[in-house]
Amino acid sequence: MSGTTTMLTYVQETPDQLALNLEQSTCLTQSLVDAWRAGSYHHVWIIACGSSFNAAQCAKPFMMKYLDVDVQIVPPTSFLLYKNLLRDDDFVFTISQSGCSTNSIKALDKIRELGHTSIGLTGNLQSDFKDHADILVDYGVGSELIGYVTKGVATLAEFLMLFALEAAYASGRIDSAVYQRVRNEMAEVPSRHKVVQEASLDFYKRNRAMLTSMTVSYHCGFAQGYGVACEGALKLGETIKVPSFAYEAEEYIHGPNLQLTPNYTVFFIDDFENGSDRLYQIFYATNAVTDRCFAVTNNPRIDDSRAVRLPFDIREPRLTPLYALPFYQTIAFKATDEIGCWKQHPVFEEFRKHITSKTPTIDKVMPIDH
Repeated sequence: MSGTTTMLTYVQETPDQLALNLEQSTCLTQSLVDAWRAGSYHHVWIIACGSSFNAAQCAKPFMMKYLDVDVQIVPPTSFLLYKNLLRDDDFVFTISQSGCSTNSIKALDKIRELGHTSIGLTGNLQSDFKDHADILVDYGVGSELIGYVTKGVATLAEFLMLFALEAAYASGRIDSAVYQRVRNEMAEVPSRHKVVQEASLDFYKRNRAMLTSMTVSYHCGFAQGYGVACEGALKLGETIKVPSFAYEAEEYIHGPNLQLTPNYTVFFIDDFENGSDRLYQIFYATNAVTDRCFAVTNNPRIDDSRAVRLPFDIREPRLTPLYALPFYQTIAFKATDEIGCWKQHPVFEEFRKHITSKTPTIDKVMPIDH
């Protein structure tokens, strides 16, 4: 319907938000960069779940490269229960787009309990996060009130990359030439995002029958490609409501592949870097079992009918999630809309009666958050 805001609306708004956040990157990341520079850190812990976890996974290879430290991403409840052996040189922060996720709020309190500064990244500074964080950071998502989150994933991944770049530059880990070279390519991300949006719509039209008849889907990649695959698996599971699983591509062929039948749909996300050749080999082997194989790749050995291309001068492959994400976001929306499966099964309401993952404030600040 004309004039109706949908999930796809926010996909289409994403390039402008990415451009704005890049332009304002020094100011946007300042408080987090200051916190980083206040200590001598050798390890980053990111506490996040759902799409925030996946956005962090998309940004992780970039962060490791430019900060030159290990980055660990931990679900909040794992952090609360056992995975919380923080050292003095560990830099830790918690993310929730809505700022109302109960497990993330508890993680903020746990960080304080462990003697560290409680840092919260959110898309809403008026949320419950404000009462539990020593430092509250708006990562620049803007407004996103219709599920399932799309703009929030890309803007969070970009923010984490910008933080790493700004912190690395401010602390002298990279020089001005490297800093400017990366920023120059980041300035191309919004236009690349729009190209991939169009390519994904075309891909959907060409493969509509398969994409609207999925039963089980696998999503595979290495490094930054794996980050995109994680978000793809979540999006298709949330929207189309088929079992969807993300695997590091080599891990996929160590057991999960044994389930393969011609009915399985398998997506491969190229990292456009060291994993490309191996990913193609795994794609080729999978294609011998099912012709429902697709890829985001520039590998010429994969037929155009099965691929979405990134026809750009990719100088920094670790930026690719910022403009590869609309592939999944677009097909998730289109297939769900055509099939008409936005609503959960009616019996799912019984689940909601027994447990919740958000504070009551969610209804006031951000109706949809994952």
